[in-house]
Amino acid sequence: MPQDPTERRVTVTGPPRRTRRASGYYRPRTEIDEQTTLGHTYVRSLMRSQLRAGLAAFAVLGLLVAPLPLLFAAVPGARRLEWAVLGFGLYAPLVLLARWYVRRAERNERDFVRLVEDR
Repeated sequence: MPQDPTERRVTVTGPPRRTRRASGYYRPRTEIDEQTTLGHTYVRSLMRSQLRAGLAAFAVLGLLVAPLPLLFAAVPGARRLEWAVLGFGLYAPLVLLARWYVRRAERNERDFVRLVEDR
């Protein structure tokens, strides 16, 4: 009794599409995914560079804001000066500082991705 051709199963074999590279091939992304010591070192270097950028931005912020009470105490009765400095004089440097920090953080991440992506 002949079988229907649609019920018949066919197994097709061939060479594998992906071949493993030589054992000397080095994949940083795999090291990170598998949480090896080397992968941990990569991630830690990214965290360190982001921390450095954050601490630098915080230090500049401190240098901008910390002396203001001393400035205001040195000039008694100058309420308009206080509002002018707080409202206008401080806003532009804070925006520039924030912009610098975001660009720095994005550059750190871009450098990290370039380091670990497959070539």
